[in-house]
Amino acid sequence: MNASPLRNGMELLSSMRFAVSLLTVIGVASIIGTVVRQGEPYSNYLNQFGPFWFSLFERLGMFAVYNAWWFLAILAFLVASTSLCVSRNAPQMLREIGRWRDDLREQAFDNFAFRARFQVASPDAVANASAYLRTQGFDVRTKDVETKDGASGTLIAAKAGMYRRAGYVLAHTAIVLICVGGLADSEVALKLQLLAGSKKPIGGNMLIADVPASSRLSESNWSFRGNTLIPEGKSSDVTVLNSEDGILVQELPFSISLKRFVVEHYTTGQPKLFASDVVVTDKDTGQSFESRIEVNKPLIHKGVAVYQASFEDGGTLLKIVPRNLAGGTLALRELEGRIGESVKLTLGESPYTLEFSGFRPLNVENVSSAEPVQLPLMERMKQGLGSAAPAPGKKDMRNVGPSYSYKLRDAAGQAREYNNYMLPVQFEGRWMLLSGMRETPGEPFRFLRLPMDETGGLDDYMRMSAVLFDRKLYPEVGRRFSRNAGAGNAGGAMSETMRTRLEETAERVLDTFSERGFASVADFLEKNVPEAEREKAGEIYIRILQGVAWEAWMLARERARLPRLDATPERARFVQDGLNAMSDTFFYGVPVYLQLSGFDEVKASVFQLTRSPGKPIVYWGCALLVVGIFAMLYLRERRLWLLVKHGGEAKLAFSSTRRGFDVDEEFARHRAALEKMFATK
Repeated sequence: MNASPLRNGMELLSSMRFAVSLLTVIGVASIIGTVVRQGEPYSNYLNQFGPFWFSLFERLGMFAVYNAWWFLAILAFLVASTSLCVSRNAPQMLREIGRWRDDLREQAFDNFAFRARFQVASPDAVANASAYLRTQGFDVRTKDVETKDGASGTLIAAKAGMYRRAGYVLAHTAIVLICVGGLADSEVALKLQLLAGSKKPIGGNMLIADVPASSRLSESNWSFRGNTLIPEGKSSDVTVLNSEDGILVQELPFSISLKRFVVEHYTTGQPKLFASDVVVTDKDTGQSFESRIEVNKPLIHKGVAVYQASFEDGGTLLKIVPRNLAGGTLALRELEGRIGESVKLTLGESPYTLEFSGFRPLNVENVSSAEPVQLPLMERMKQGLGSAAPAPGKKDMRNVGPSYSYKLRDAAGQAREYNNYMLPVQFEGRWMLLSGMRETPGEPFRFLRLPMDETGGLDDYMRMSAVLFDRKLYPEVGRRFSRNAGAGNAGGAMSETMRTRLEETAERVLDTFSERGFASVADFLEKNVPEAEREKAGEIYIRILQGVAWEAWMLARERARLPRLDATPERARFVQDGLNAMSDTFFYGVPVYLQLSGFDEVKASVFQLTRSPGKPIVYWGCALLVVGIFAMLYLRERRLWLLVKHGGEAKLAFSSTRRGFDVDEEFARHRAALEKMFATK
């Protein structure tokens, strides 16, 4: 008669094959959970994977693998399967540990692979054999028996390594405990509330105080994992949980106040320790106590563990000096703003929103200079905003000081992200201020390099830039260029016609450069110069531009009531760096550079708060798993029977759960020792 479907299902569920299959799926899921960062806002995944893969992964629960319905279902089935295996096999295995098998008949000795027969001359054979076996780690029991020929004898039953079977029970019980602990720490209860509609995640930038009750979880929630950012001098009694495409607010049974955030650095500037000095106030008793939270040294209170996860800015006050990059009379004023806030700006006739997004007081960067790429002149002129990537294989790690990041968002909502360093960085012996720009979060920053003048500031560069972008001053710059070029003419005085042509050339060069920097110069050469002569013409054009820029610089100093400078190679390099920077401003996106002039830092700690009732269960399960696996791998179950007939003959039988060379050697050792022992009168 065929077995019922229910019986077949139970057989499958309790089979080792089914349990191993479930463990394999859990292993694959754990790999996914390790590779794909879990529990982040959905917008991060959408940017990373794109709409199609985001939608597919979201349906499969890849962004919260350990709380996905299918993962929890597999855990539940694994608990049921392993529990059935243990309940079905454990009683028999445990009984086998205490079973002596002292009912072995003489005829059965001939069925063992390891067997021997020898004569007994010693009258104390039974006592000596029992003592020997005990020294070899066997438990021994003796029993008087009747042999097959009707004579009397003594059967010695010995066993060792029987707790290997307990290892099987412990290992499988451990799997059950670990899975139960995982289920206890999961969001099963929260998932059910979300499914029932009693709780609903919220999106947007709503204040914590304004979050409705439908998006709040009570203090009695038995399992959660969330993050809380607390600035110095502030406190919080909630933590935020990422859920689907929004957040939920978890109430805590206590409040945490951050007194001070401490960070220590190595000599390279890299952090070696960060910790938070906090005050914890219990809501029930009103009592407070101080504590320090460090990495891997959490605070645990009322079943909630508070970990030091990271640190962020807590609202640092920034002082900004705007710098006009496009010349003209752009009205700019000094600004102040805090990280996380925004300020309205008007640049020319265009409205912008300045969003302060981040501040770092220390930046350890590799400032080794990369080898310059030898590109043709025409290609170099078309490039803008170079990378700040260091030379491959070179390292020169230095702390380059504070930096801040911000976004400039136009009226259409499009934003560019900027990252400005407060202090200059040295490149090839020259000091420059760096301002990184990128149009999308996924691309690397490209950097505008503003050269520092001999006083360590930007004043000379800004003066030179203002003249070079002021078309009304081009005739004066052209006259100065032609006059000084004529003064250096070795062939004598320059004709008026030649002087006029030089002035016109200087003005035309300035007009061309003021359109789009070197890119417009390259376009002009491509349109007006044959291809074979462009490189040479370009070099001449740049030499003229350098001379014109020098005169523009000197004119700017004269207008500022500063003396004219003597030409030196260093100052010529400053002029070229200035031209490179002015050309790069056309790729910068906005006509203003927001220079960080000062700050009042406010630190903030990011804490991860967890309530994990299943953690001790998992720990016990891991301990049992180690013990069980050790027992199964390193304990070898062995049984030995010795029948000593009173007529002077003995039979030996030996068995082991695993065959191998060590089993052969052990049997040979016992046989030799017993045979020698019995032969001695």
